[in-house]
Amino acid sequence: MKKTLTVITLLALLATKLSAAKPASTLSPTAGLTPVVFEEAWGYVSMSRAEEYRDDLPLTDVVYFAADVNAYGELISVPNPNWLKVEGKRRHMAFQCDSKSLTHFVLSPEYSVRESIIDQLVKALAGFDGLNVDLELVPARDGAIFLSFLDELRARLPGKILSVCVPARFKKLSDDIYPYAEIASRCDRVFVMAYDEHWSGGEAGPVASPDWCKKVLKYAQKSIPAEKLIMGIPFYGRTWADKTTAGAWYYSGANRIMGENGVEFYTYEKDIPTFEYTMEVKIKGYFNDAYSLHSLASIYKKAGVRHAGYWRIGQEDPEVWNLLKCRK
Repeated sequence: MKKTLTVITLLALLATKLSAAKPASTLSPTAGLTPVVFEEAWGYVSMSRAEEYRDDLPLTDVVYFAADVNAYGELISVPNPNWLKVEGKRRHMAFQCDSKSLTHFVLSPEYSVRESIIDQLVKALAGFDGLNVDLELVPARDGAIFLSFLDELRARLPGKILSVCVPARFKKLSDDIYPYAEIASRCDRVFVMAYDEHWSGGEAGPVASPDWCKKVLKYAQKSIPAEKLIMGIPFYGRTWADKTTAGAWYYSGANRIMGENGVEFYTYEKDIPTFEYTMEVKIKGYFNDAYSLHSLASIYKKAGVRHAGYWRIGQEDPEVWNLLKCRK
């Protein structure tokens, strides 16, 4: 059954073309570049993609990502330290919580969840050299209890390396829930996530541009001792589209959009109206290759940074391992 009325569906044809295309050649050759050598090189490995890790990578520390918390306050997805062959490197277990409300209950001493999670973390760390705390959704009013949570972890983990991830900053914010100096005083390493300058919900741009990274580094070095500072380097990239190809529509809005795109008919599929049309979408992408990663690493090295961290193993240009090294 057809009806002369317009309703809208958006289709992007770019995916098929991209999958068949050959990689673009680099405009910035890496031949002749001197490798950047860090005292420590930390690499994150997603346990769902453990096959992307190789033990010959120039790393001093491997972070298993990641243990999480479920709705019942139980530690889940706890990695086994023997899942990866890690010879001559330290093993760390990352701990995350992907819910802001649940993070509050984990951190607050008012609830039994906090003590239970700490007990579970201590037990889970058998076989690991350290714990990497990656709590990126700490509620705005929970800054003080986050610091006290770190204090308790430190006291319960003698002999273990405690590291904490913090978002990129240019200055200390008022009521900052991730105060660099206060966090640094409570742990052995602070991993500055110097990436997501541009993110999926914003304007297109580099994940970590050199000028932006220099600003982040300048503040980090004022607040975090050199022996504790780890500057994060992103191996990934992002793309942005100039048109949104999905959405929910009022009936009137759908008809308007259909008319603007020349849709003349819609059909019924099991009594449900359906339609389609083709549109061209322009994609803008930024990513990191061996040359750009060497450039970022060089900025840090020249500024006296001793430790670098990579998010994450498996996302990188393979050639980067000829340019990023570590002392073992």
